[in-house]
Amino acid sequence: MIDVNALQKYSLFGGVSPEQIEKIKPLLGTAHFEAGECPQIEGQPSDKIYFILSGEVEIVKQGLVIARLKEGETFGEMELLDIMPSIATVRAATPLEVVTISNRALYEISKLDLKTFSMMIMNLARDLSRRLRRMDELACLDSNDILKK
Repeated sequence: MIDVNALQKYSLFGGVSPEQIEKIKPLLGTAHFEAGECPQIEGQPSDKIYFILSGEVEIVKQGLVIARLKEGETFGEMELLDIMPSIATVRAATPLEVVTISNRALYEISKLDLKTFSMMIMNLARDLSRRLRRMDELACLDSNDILKK
């Protein structure tokens, strides 16, 4: 069962009312992964964004763990928007419960409620912009500074 109030803590739903979330709730999916399972595999197609309800994941790029995400965080934003294969592998570090929105569901949301769709896309753009800014900052640091972060 998807808890509407729990979804409101995710930035993608910022400015989206509980009533609007209830309206699109039938388009959302849920999934469970055991520790070690991979919701996304580097180089493989994926078309979903994942909202971590419980558990923790490791983001693995070329065999190297580059990040850990936990409850309240999301992954798969890039794969939701473009048609490129997954940029990294996402591996469940613990049992994982997620809510998902597929590319197809996002299209259905645009037809069902344009205001909700627009707010979600703006929020998604803001999230990706913040990540890009952070990567720009890291790219400008020398290797000693990066190790300190």
